[in-house]
Amino acid sequence: MINAKLLQLVINASKDGIVVAEQEGDDNILIYVNKGFENLTGFAVEDILYRDCRFLQAADRDQPGIEVVRKAIAERKHCREVLRNYRKDGSSFWNELSITPVFNEADQLTYFIGIQKDVTTQVEAQHRVIELEAQLAQARAEIESLKMTNGAN
Repeated sequence: MINAKLLQLVINASKDGIVVAEQEGDDNILIYVNKGFENLTGFAVEDILYRDCRFLQAADRDQPGIEVVRKAIAERKHCREVLRNYRKDGSSFWNELSITPVFNEADQLTYFIGIQKDVTTQVEAQHRVIELEAQLAQARAEIESLKMTNGAN
């Protein structure tokens, strides 16, 4: 059996953000965050404990992924979704959030565990590929238009 001190060292060694939230109410209050979460978001433990995690979305709460997360929490199910979040300094980052419900021995929901991974580089690369594909399609259309115009002469 792993002891509590070793477990804490392991969790704090993770570069991913790890949070524990209470399951009661609609707010899912954060009761634990690891160093990875602090490093990822710029928020210190004292800034965020006993708050709901919605502060990470700032005013950006109409993202489609948020509804997926809310539904999974309401249904007490695991989910993984990519959300745009905001650090303490206001800069944005893309966060792959994985939420897992925790049940006690009586099969009662007690907590949610959230694992947060910064996927900004991957999301920005995907957006760039989409932009380049659109530019390529436009260039091809222009070439075809020129061929048709030159062929008509």
